[in-house]
Amino acid sequence: MKFPHKYTLGQIATIISSEYVGDEDFPVLGMNEIHVVTPGDIVFVDHPKYYDKALNSAATVILINKKVECPEGKALLISDDPFRDFNKLTKYFKPFESASATVAPSAEIGEGTVLQPNVFVGNNVKIGKNCLIHANVSLYDNTVIGDNVTIHAGTVLGGDAFYYKKRPEGYDKLISGGRVVIKDNVDIGANCTIDKGVSGDTTIGKGTKLDNLIQVGHDTIIGENCLIASQTGIAGCVVIEDGVTIWGQAGFRSGIVVRTGTVVMGQAGITKSTKENTVYSGNPAMESREWLKELALLRRLPKLMEKLNS
Repeated sequence: MKFPHKYTLGQIATIISSEYVGDEDFPVLGMNEIHVVTPGDIVFVDHPKYYDKALNSAATVILINKKVECPEGKALLISDDPFRDFNKLTKYFKPFESASATVAPSAEIGEGTVLQPNVFVGNNVKIGKNCLIHANVSLYDNTVIGDNVTIHAGTVLGGDAFYYKKRPEGYDKLISGGRVVIKDNVDIGANCTIDKGVSGDTTIGKGTKLDNLIQVGHDTIIGENCLIASQTGIAGCVVIEDGVTIWGQAGFRSGIVVRTGTVVMGQAGITKSTKENTVYSGNPAMESREWLKELALLRRLPKLMEKLNS
């Protein structure tokens, strides 16, 4: 998430009532999660295990719960609860806006686009030209849709990230201030759910086709011309490169890269990054040739055991 204009370290510290280490006029341009930070961003860290990763990331402002040595060219915001204060900043820069109309006045809808009955279009949504949005689709605030996009009934774009911190009194939610971005010529089936980014964008690339009943988690990036079949579940922060084919009921863990040309067979469980132009099967998934060999061996085991026992 980039701020509407440049802020200073002192201004950000005032918003969250925190101490800081660095020049009061140190520039702050936005806030993001660790995997998408760029120079000028704030990143938060609240566990010693991840201090080095945050301090050495591209982020130049680190919201942290302990005074540590500040790397050259960076600044610190010292907080007793960085998770809480990251949420404060999200609320400050992306406050929730209620929409009293089915189509918010601030929404932009391109020429030739058709909205079927009961479509909800939230604040600051942008829809391109010649799109077809079927009945009962919900487009949450700040969603961006390109040209020639079809979205079938019951789909929801822009729901909150499934991201919680466990506290003694229960689970504390990390507030989502990102967007969903759908590029040109994308088709999305019925009853799909695509969550917005926590601070960045969840993106579906040009020409990609999604079947019905697909879940895409926060900050996931899906490339161009991918084909994804029904009941696929994709966790947050996954990168799926161009030309990937995914068959039904496949599942993907967070933080992996599915490389160009990968084919994922039905019900496969992808737990680590893949190789380019390779077919995967099984759970946990492996290259299909190896999986088929293991399956053939398993089927022979009863006869082999009979021979051993005879």
